[in-house]
Amino acid sequence: MVLDTTDNQPIVATERFDLRPVRQSDIGLMEHYTRDERVARMTTSIPHPLPPGATEGFVTRATSPDRSEDVWAMDATKVGGSELMGLISLERMDRNQSEVGYWVAPAFWNTGLASEAVRALVEANPMGNATMFASVFQDNAASARVLVNCGFEYIGDAEAYSVARQSKVPTWTYIRKLG
Repeated sequence: MVLDTTDNQPIVATERFDLRPVRQSDIGLMEHYTRDERVARMTTSIPHPLPPGATEGFVTRATSPDRSEDVWAMDATKVGGSELMGLISLERMDRNQSEVGYWVAPAFWNTGLASEAVRALVEANPMGNATMFASVFQDNAASARVLVNCGFEYIGDAEAYSVARQSKVPTWTYIRKLG
């Protein structure tokens, strides 16, 4: 359910949390979680170790009016939970498509949080996309299960560069057709 729009980015509500645009006050928790090598290694873009200023730069880009990606914080304060449990994003692509990316803080792993966030974003479809894509590293079976549980279909293998691993890593690619 879409609640509100902030800078052309909606707030998406679930039962347990809201997906809301990231803000400057998230920097401390984001740094805390993304300094964890287990989180960084499962993303393409988070470096490990995390250099000074990296998180501030990310939040500045994510809140810019001319951004190419919308980023939401998984925020459970409405039910007395944590203000930031992870992030989920949609990166704009051509031909009415976007790519989903997400990470969840280790304290919230195996709670269904990622599945609930992906499902909510797919249902809200805030960019009005016809298609969403996602890729996961092949050594991250949990993320692959999230995508399959949310109606994404496997379409093939590829590889992506991981900044934290400083190498190309085999990936599985998924697609979800909408509307």
